[in-house]
Amino acid sequence: MKYRNLGRSGLKVSEIALGSWLTYGTAVEKQAATDCIKFAYEQGINFFDTANAYNRGASEKVVGEALQDFPRESYVLATKLFFPMGEGPNDRGLSRKHIVEQCEASLKRLGVDYIDLYQCHRFDPETPLEETLRALDDLIAQGKVLYAGVSEWSAAQITEAAHIGQKLNLRPLISNQPIYNMLVRYIEKEVLPASERAGLGQVVFSPLAQGILSGKYKPGQPIPSESRAANSDINRWISSYLKDDVLECVGKLETIAAGLGLTLSQLALAWTLRQPGVSSAIVGASRLSQIEENVKASGVVLAADVLNEIDSVLEEINGFVPIW
Repeated sequence: MKYRNLGRSGLKVSEIALGSWLTYGTAVEKQAATDCIKFAYEQGINFFDTANAYNRGASEKVVGEALQDFPRESYVLATKLFFPMGEGPNDRGLSRKHIVEQCEASLKRLGVDYIDLYQCHRFDPETPLEETLRALDDLIAQGKVLYAGVSEWSAAQITEAAHIGQKLNLRPLISNQPIYNMLVRYIEKEVLPASERAGLGQVVFSPLAQGILSGKYKPGQPIPSESRAANSDINRWISSYLKDDVLECVGKLETIAAGLGLTLSQLALAWTLRQPGVSSAIVGASRLSQIEENVKASGVVLAADVLNEIDSVLEEINGFVPIW
């Protein structure tokens, strides 16, 4: 496993991270989730990502309990807040009240004294950005949080946050967590340059496009019964990818991968990690074999001619943007 600095910070995270969205605390049994987390750690993954909103805290509990067997200093634990955690008007967003209360709640669910990376799950237009940034800075000063980041913030929002932070002499944000993969590349135009200027590294989610870039879905064939797309609760996140023209291009990418002795998943992850602005790619897993396959993408360098060949294939579906 290779490790990279998270943004401009000194924090080193594994190139492959393990996430828990749509899996741990929801679709995957607790024992299977625990086995996956422990196996990932043994394979060199030191970066584990979750969020308070994932099944209203259930995911945090599973992740925290699974990591209890390992030295706290040996892994990087990330969680997030923004989405509703109750019915009250202050049970959501990025106000000081919600940030402080949810940090305490996450610490209890995770069973730890501090959170390595605390992320704003989305931007909150109803709260002054200065209030949000000061609250995060205070948590860092108290030692309850070591670093702060954001998720799916626009270039303008990242830039504004950096300017406010500099003006107020606050500890800088170090990461942004956007969707990024071969099929969804919107961050390349503005978000990556803005993040680089502000010192944020990208912790990308869905690098395999919810399993589309694993090659399990074929054009004109029924959806595999054991796949995420067969789960009605999860299908809405995948259905926009399930188009014959997209799947035909995915088949061509799989041929490229085979020629390199890689699986399609490994090719997709290596392609994502080719981007210097990306610090880590978050994968999900319900089976140990998925983790074993994905970690082998760390350190894979794709030659220029291979990247050009991939670009030629992706140009065939240029403009494809899933519902997100």
